[in-house]
Amino acid sequence: MSAPSETFDLDQMIIRNAETAGASVRAARAAIGTVIFGQEAVVDRALITILAGGHALLVGVPGLAKTKLVETMGTVLGLDARRVQFTPDLMPSDILGAEVLEESAGGKRAFRFIRGPVFAQLLMADEINRASPRTQSALLQAMQEYHVTVAGERHDLPKPFHVLATQNPLEQEGTYPLPEAQLDRFLMEIDVDYPDRDAERRILFDTTAAEETKPRAAMTAEDLLAAQRLVRRLPVGESVVEAILTLVRSARPGADGPEQRLIAWGPGPRASQALMLAVRARALLDGRYAPSVDDVAALAEPVLKHRMALTFAARAEGESVTRIVRRLVDRIG
Repeated sequence: MSAPSETFDLDQMIIRNAETAGASVRAARAAIGTVIFGQEAVVDRALITILAGGHALLVGVPGLAKTKLVETMGTVLGLDARRVQFTPDLMPSDILGAEVLEESAGGKRAFRFIRGPVFAQLLMADEINRASPRTQSALLQAMQEYHVTVAGERHDLPKPFHVLATQNPLEQEGTYPLPEAQLDRFLMEIDVDYPDRDAERRILFDTTAAEETKPRAAMTAEDLLAAQRLVRRLPVGESVVEAILTLVRSARPGADGPEQRLIAWGPGPRASQALMLAVRARALLDGRYAPSVDDVAALAEPVLKHRMALTFAARAEGESVTRIVRRLVDRIG
């Protein structure tokens, strides 16, 4: 058992580190806000996802600056960012890379691995639901295990590694719904809505002026890694842990409550892990040293809704996953 003085020193060190990391992250948020207008909640949730070490799925109609947001975050966070435009004819090797046969000057032949765009710190998967399931699944190992296997050889991805994918919610030809296993790899599904009138006015002036505002770097990859390590060290009270467990377990079929008959399948333990990390990251972003139950309530919807599906009867009754999650949140107070 550690002595009280050692525990006090550790707490003080965490507080000092949290103050430094929190200031850097809030500076990054402000820098993103000079380029992305009217999407404060989206920016916060995207930053929380990255602070928690996860991946995010941005869902919104075309023209809402989803692509611009990802590009801006790469610049502001000091990350090596690459973009892949997903199309129906995209192949797994177009993302992961491939081995090519080369012949040396002496006539000796050997295979050489040429890395694909997945070897970046921030990968933007643009319109991810336009690629075939085979190509979508090429990201599964990378998103979960942070390495890829090509021709039997393991290739580690850089650190940090994050995927920010965009998806058009409109039903269109040439789209493939993401399989449940891939959806579960995303820490959050973030809805990108239309900006309000004042924000759209700012967009009009800024994007049509002679010089458009450019993002500036506010952090480095090393700063981000340090902040991610700190997130995992922030203390979590028992009330927050109980709220997470109660919420996630109540979102599964077979649990007690009137909503469970409406749920076909629900979130697994990975959702609890995601929510635990996300509430810590939200606390750090807001300048707090420990999360609260309010953080659980605020992040329940983006963390859970893509990990749930309704029964046919529930859909026939006009129910939605969002409304059910909100009712479950109300029950935890």
